[in-house]
Amino acid sequence: MTDLAAHGAAFVRAVAGFGPEPAILCHDDADGLSAGAIFGRALDRAGLGPGEIRIVGRGESAWSSTLRDELVARRPGDLVVTDRGVQAGAVLPGVPTVLVDHHVPHSRPEPAGAIGISGHAEEPVPTSSLLAFAYAMALSTAGSDGPADLAWLAGIGPVGGLGDRGASKDFPGLLGPLLETHTAKALREAVSLVNAPRRPASGGARPALRLLLKATAPVDIVEGTDPDAARLRDARAEVKAALDAPRSVPPLFAGPVALIRCDSPCQIHPLVAQSWTGRLRRQVVVGANAGLRPGFVHFAARSAAVPDLIAFLQERAPPLGPDDQFAQGHRRATGGQVRVQTWNRFVAGLGFGPEAQVP
Repeated sequence: MTDLAAHGAAFVRAVAGFGPEPAILCHDDADGLSAGAIFGRALDRAGLGPGEIRIVGRGESAWSSTLRDELVARRPGDLVVTDRGVQAGAVLPGVPTVLVDHHVPHSRPEPAGAIGISGHAEEPVPTSSLLAFAYAMALSTAGSDGPADLAWLAGIGPVGGLGDRGASKDFPGLLGPLLETHTAKALREAVSLVNAPRRPASGGARPALRLLLKATAPVDIVEGTDPDAARLRDARAEVKAALDAPRSVPPLFAGPVALIRCDSPCQIHPLVAQSWTGRLRRQVVVGANAGLRPGFVHFAARSAAVPDLIAFLQERAPPLGPDDQFAQGHRRATGGQVRVQTWNRFVAGLGFGPEAQVP
């Protein structure tokens, strides 16, 4: 069972020596953004700041030399990195770092100088937003209501990853009371809108983060009238239009894999893969997008039948180059971004013909 109280206590111990205004790095999806917002609010209430909340978005890595150089220039005293995975090498050498994550690690032990707080080996696996909320709970004083106003933010991650029914089944202690206050429809709509601005060609999740940092309920996002709420709705409309073409493309089949190709400047391949899993329940469904970034293919794998997609992909991995990111994320929702040459080796190894290759 997931012990959120233990995770929260571990985080409190980990940041005990932090100075004011630690920087927060978070992913640009609904789970990462809600975790970043919870950490921001909780650290502020604890009198620690925070400093800047840096979204690590499309094509970026928290461990890249580019981001490291940026952080050196900003000189953060401490770092909290959430929902960005775990891999070898320090995010920023010499800077105390806490990694809060639920993805399958790409290295063990944690990078030098970092403290890892992860739920990846637990069942059910807590999302990053739940782990962040555990920290906020650990900060609350005995006899108080705790950070009750942040509970809906904690629900954004599991609803985004599991749907409201799956989240209620896995985390009834949080989602049960939450759905008595906020409707399941409002939470689903909030997740959809928060995820939307990272997907268009000119994607950027900053408007979603700004809303999460100031909203008091999902309805503030769903029915908001400020410019950021309007940006989220516009982004969702753009993504919806971009999905029309690939949803009408018939899949390609090779053994247990169904492949749906698209060439879009919008980050729609995870949605394409997910949309086909209900119809192709025995296959591993791969949505692949060759139009998102020149020279790369971004792909997402989903399945109703295979419980560990990371292992499935790793067993079929092609030789990887230094720029390739492969089989990252969750056991039930994984994917990657690889050079075109790597992609072509990958699909050939799966048994696909020339129609799956990218020029």
